[in-house]
Amino acid sequence: MKAFIFPGQGAQFVGMGKNLYDTMPEAKEMFEKANEILGFRITDLMFEGTDEDLRQTKVTQPAIFLHSVILAKTMGDDFNPNMVAGHSLGEFSALVAAGALSFEDGVKLVAARAMAMQKACEKTPSTMAAVLALPDNTVEEICASIDDIVVPANYNCPGQIVISGSIEGIDKACEKMLAAGAKRALKLKVGGAFHSPLMEPARAELAEAIKNTTISAPKCPVYQNVNAKAETDPVIIKENLIAQLTAPVRWTQSVLNMTADGANSFTEVGPGAVLQGLVKKINKEVATNGFQ
Repeated sequence: MKAFIFPGQGAQFVGMGKNLYDTMPEAKEMFEKANEILGFRITDLMFEGTDEDLRQTKVTQPAIFLHSVILAKTMGDDFNPNMVAGHSLGEFSALVAAGALSFEDGVKLVAARAMAMQKACEKTPSTMAAVLALPDNTVEEICASIDDIVVPANYNCPGQIVISGSIEGIDKACEKMLAAGAKRALKLKVGGAFHSPLMEPARAELAEAIKNTTISAPKCPVYQNVNAKAETDPVIIKENLIAQLTAPVRWTQSVLNMTADGANSFTEVGPGAVLQGLVKKINKEVATNGFQ
């Protein structure tokens, strides 16, 4: 069975999508529709901007979404998933590709999500850090021991968790992670504490937009970040999308569940190959240690 997976923020690069725009009329039409919806020419920034341009949250998220969704659309019969999943922002790409959300509504929601997250970041300075080579439960216990907001945000693969929270809290947590034997505990260059309680203002703002957007039953199950389970019910999909901004991305669990449900190939659709690498690490861990 075929699983198609969609990347999140961090996969962007200057020039992304330009070949699609230049060679495929259908892709060009979709990019121009997005320019119109967004109210600025995001294609100029994607194709010829700077790394700094692409790092702006209001640009990064729509750019990755557009590259992923348009690439899926232009794959034709080669895009034939039995299941889909996306990492954080990528969940919106997965929903559009699976036919649960229209392209136009997807662009609008991703733009609204990016702006809401940007505002939340500006309201409360915060950050994230990658923790390598510690068991999940150890990371969770250390986060819970910090007298500030610090939570696991991305369960990327066994031995790789991203934590999220206040700047002071993350600094304390990184010290404790290293003392507990972490190979690395490295603060990331991000705008704020994504997938943590500090994103509550963004979650509340985006909830209204999601509630007012039509979501249909997808053509195949979508494994959502919040619970790592296969979902096809539009009501549940909406609830999980709303919860996503303040809940952790359960990527390891999603891949394990897709594999358990029969996925024997994973195709990454969008810029980069980060998720492909995580899938390999997860599968290797399962083969070696029977990770649960």
